[in-house]
Amino acid sequence: MGARKKIKVECLEPEKAWELFQDKVGDETLNNHPDIPNLAKQVAERCGGLPLALITIGRAMACKTTLGEWKYAIEMLKRCALPKMENEVFPLLKFSYDNLPDATMKCCLLYCCLHPEDYCIPKKRLVEYWFCEGLLNQFDRISDAQMQGDYIVNSLLSACLLERDGEYFVKMHDVIRDMTLWITREFEVTENNFFVKAGAQLCEEPDVKAWERVKRMSVMENNIKVLKETPKCPNLRTLFLGQNELKVISNGFFQFIPHLTVLDLSRNFGLRVLPKGISELISLECLDLSATFIEELPIELKSLTKLKMLDLSYMHNLRKIPRQLISNFVKLQIFRVGRLGNGDYGVDNVLSWGMDKLIEELKGLQHLNILSIPIKSMISLERFLSFNLFRCCTQALELRDFGVLKVFNVLCLENLEHLETLEFLNCESMKEIKMEKLHPWVFSGTNYTSRFHTLSTVRIFECNKLRDMTWLILAPNLSYIGIFGCKKMEEILSERKLDEVTGVIGISYPKPFLKLETLHLFRLPKLKSIYWNDLPFPRMKLIHIFGCRGLKKLPLNSDSAKGNLLTIEGSKHWWARVEWENEATQYAFLPSFKP
Repeated sequence: MGARKKIKVECLEPEKAWELFQDKVGDETLNNHPDIPNLAKQVAERCGGLPLALITIGRAMACKTTLGEWKYAIEMLKRCALPKMENEVFPLLKFSYDNLPDATMKCCLLYCCLHPEDYCIPKKRLVEYWFCEGLLNQFDRISDAQMQGDYIVNSLLSACLLERDGEYFVKMHDVIRDMTLWITREFEVTENNFFVKAGAQLCEEPDVKAWERVKRMSVMENNIKVLKETPKCPNLRTLFLGQNELKVISNGFFQFIPHLTVLDLSRNFGLRVLPKGISELISLECLDLSATFIEELPIELKSLTKLKMLDLSYMHNLRKIPRQLISNFVKLQIFRVGRLGNGDYGVDNVLSWGMDKLIEELKGLQHLNILSIPIKSMISLERFLSFNLFRCCTQALELRDFGVLKVFNVLCLENLEHLETLEFLNCESMKEIKMEKLHPWVFSGTNYTSRFHTLSTVRIFECNKLRDMTWLILAPNLSYIGIFGCKKMEEILSERKLDEVTGVIGISYPKPFLKLETLHLFRLPKLKSIYWNDLPFPRMKLIHIFGCRGLKKLPLNSDSAKGNLLTIEGSKHWWARVEWENEATQYAFLPSFKP
């Protein structure tokens, strides 16, 4: 219709959804037994605020007057869907699916139903899996395929088949997920046979006969401890086993799955050993072992020559990677190792057996596109930065335990073209992160061309001599800042230092933190200032303050974060001592506080 403004019709809030559902069920049924209203609320919740589902199911339940009938409805909704949903709701919702422009987009949507209900799906990881599956067949490189993946994600969001959950995650509405599962059962049986028991509270692996002919399988987020069978699955390409309690995988488990392409074993904290039979997975292109307790990678992995993605992040028990193993993966495009993203995971063991040796192996991988890696000394960093391959592909960098280094010039990292995440950990001697040899072009124009324009996440852990983080002015697109346990940190951005920068280059610096969404400040006893003036924070959603007794003023006025659902977390004692610009500002942020 060429509408000038498009308004998304949101799902109903829980109270309104319940009112609509009650209206369709009717008082006579609801009052027939004192326990029916509570059961009815559970059924209404399964409709996820979708009016079409609430009306259809409400009308269907209007004549159900016994507890047994309501309990059966709840169980059916958990397992699959009620006949009314399948006959009346799903065919209407399927119109959106049928109108997707091509088969690729439809396959990508169906792929999302492999995740459990209400699961926050990382967009980047989703696109990487699509790429390894061969769904993004327009490009050979993940860096290029990411564009196609982003286009597909945005198209699915526009069609309301996916929902945003912050900047980096998407979710499926419960009813949309049920519809996609229905589609895989009713319309895609021959080509796209799915077996999905994600988040189903399974304690044992499902009966092999139930999934021996499927193409994609997910039993993630269950309580499975042992995989003891030897399944024969000639068609299986996707296997999600993450977030279980796996301890043992039998040697024969992978023996007859010749076409498996994506294997996700992540977040199985009891898994310490991989079976030697993993060598049978000669078609494997994606192996995710992140957050497992595996101590040693088996040499049998050498047979996985088609591997494009290997994730070893958060593996704090990893003690050994066999020599020449990584360099054997000549098609590798995505490689992650280290603890990037979480202060609880260490990589001391990985570093101890020789990060320099690992770098030596990585430099021969000419197809490498995405790299996340820890570096433990300035000498290692300088050597790492001397390779053009690493300057082009590093997305996440962890700098830790930098010995006696007192001053770090952050501009040595300016040529990392795609750096998104940067962490400093336990750099006990580091007193200052400097911006040496800053050039005027850094702040030229309204959209200044900072070398750190790709940087979105910065975390600082226990760098106890650092006093400020003024260099963050160079990163205009930061969405997350976390600073933890820095005992001498006095201010985040220093007015004096920024004035010195202005004096040197003759150009004023831009307004900071325009894209910041989350700010975590944790145990900074000497912190007095985040910024000396009020800031607009147009995207800010969460400010978390803990153990910062000296921070008495926030850079907020009554117009800051306007229109955002901002949450400010901290202790009641700290909140009572916060000093405000005026009463209007104080009252504006009273509803935002969460003790």
